[in-house]
Amino acid sequence: VDSWVKPYIPVRYNPDTYLPFPVPGFGLIVALVLITLIGFLTANIVGRAIVNFGERLLGRMPLVRGIYGSLKQIFETVLSNKGDMFRQVGLVEYPRKGVWSLVFVASEKETEINQKLDQEGDPLIAVFMPCTPNPTTGFLMYVHKSEIVLLDMSIEDGAKLIVSAGMVAPEVKAKLVTLNGEPVEGGLANPPLGAQPARSSRTASSRPNR
Repeated sequence: VDSWVKPYIPVRYNPDTYLPFPVPGFGLIVALVLITLIGFLTANIVGRAIVNFGERLLGRMPLVRGIYGSLKQIFETVLSNKGDMFRQVGLVEYPRKGVWSLVFVASEKETEINQKLDQEGDPLIAVFMPCTPNPTTGFLMYVHKSEIVLLDMSIEDGAKLIVSAGMVAPEVKAKLVTLNGEPVEGGLANPPLGAQPARSSRTASSRPNR
């Protein structure tokens, strides 16, 4: 890169003109600065004008207008840091009784589907059931809230579980219960003293006489 850029640098700005030795890497620095400036100007001035012009042009096309609007909304939701695309991970009994599938709870917003199919006290929730090992494809389903088993795992852990086909499962901390009935968070390696069973001991008086 240095050898490609240096011939295009004006003589008055080239340090090799004034120094008795060449400066290695100067062309690379100039290239990086130019790329950064071009990207900044494109994202803020030229790029914004081109995007606005393209949106106005697509907005005049009857068929393309609806498709572009839907795709734009999807990408804005997925790429936006402020957007809450999925809320929680859950399980639904699908495709048959006794078989459970992992789903991402998408939204509980009131829609026409909720109004048509909603039951009193049991709202419909939009869930996304991803496919393995590609979680970007799947099925959108509306399931009653009572039929969803919500999990404590994060969205990231759920995605890892899908991509790895169940091989990478999130760790679950076991709960111990003391003699007082209080739950204790932690592993089973070092249980609290209260949770350890007392050793059975037999006194001399309780031993049978031979």
